[in-house]
Amino acid sequence: MRIARFSIDGNVAFGAVEGDRPDELVLDIIKGIPFTDFELSGTKVPLSKVRLLPPVLPNKVVAFGRNYAEHARELGNEVPDAPFAFFKPSTSVIGPGDEIQYPSFTEDLHHEAELAVVIGRLCREVPRERVKDVIFGYTCANDITARDVQKREKQWARAKGFDTSCPLGPWVETGLDVETASDLTIQLTVNGEQRQLGRTSEMIHSIEDLVVNISEAMTLLPGDVILTGTPAGVGPLHVGDEVAVTIEGIGTLTNKVVKRG
Repeated sequence: MRIARFSIDGNVAFGAVEGDRPDELVLDIIKGIPFTDFELSGTKVPLSKVRLLPPVLPNKVVAFGRNYAEHARELGNEVPDAPFAFFKPSTSVIGPGDEIQYPSFTEDLHHEAELAVVIGRLCREVPRERVKDVIFGYTCANDITARDVQKREKQWARAKGFDTSCPLGPWVETGLDVETASDLTIQLTVNGEQRQLGRTSEMIHSIEDLVVNISEAMTLLPGDVILTGTPAGVGPLHVGDEVAVTIEGIGTLTNKVVKRG
């Protein structure tokens, strides 16, 4: 099931996305929130009549760096022996169609297409065999990075945590199991030109590895997001660019880059 979060007539709700053709998609509004048992209301609205929002509002976004060997090497970095994490604050999250604001403190803004794992229940110290039970679903992400700032500052808080640096969407696909999600095509285009193309099977550390690793240290809450790393091909974005992340079996997340006002 594809679960979207949207606004219509000033109200915010969750809905199940139905249909196959982009011009025929509709939302069946969910009663309540999707992290608990829920019912579909039967009230349907065309997707074209709503504004899609970030599919979740995470308490935290935990991102893992250099989790694809070719990406690590393209930036001159060592392939890590163990997962290492950093945070993107909730204020960095935007949804499909929202604008990525080019910060004034960077001259080298980069795209990074990523598979995002959405947590579905409160959990801590998750054993490997239970990882599948705590995952709500998967969505597309773009780990927007101020590359020059990342290179000159030891901590990545500013380079990767600025406002609008974490596009998520267009919805959460709940119908994928961990095994399927671990071998999907992931690609990114800028103005229609392909920049990144890889498969999630190229991850150094698996989805299970990442959930186990971070849940050893902290409690994960429903709606929290884990970014799993980016394949090779990262590169610059400029004001006016339209950037799109597409992941097999999930959908396409599209955003435009604008100058920060």
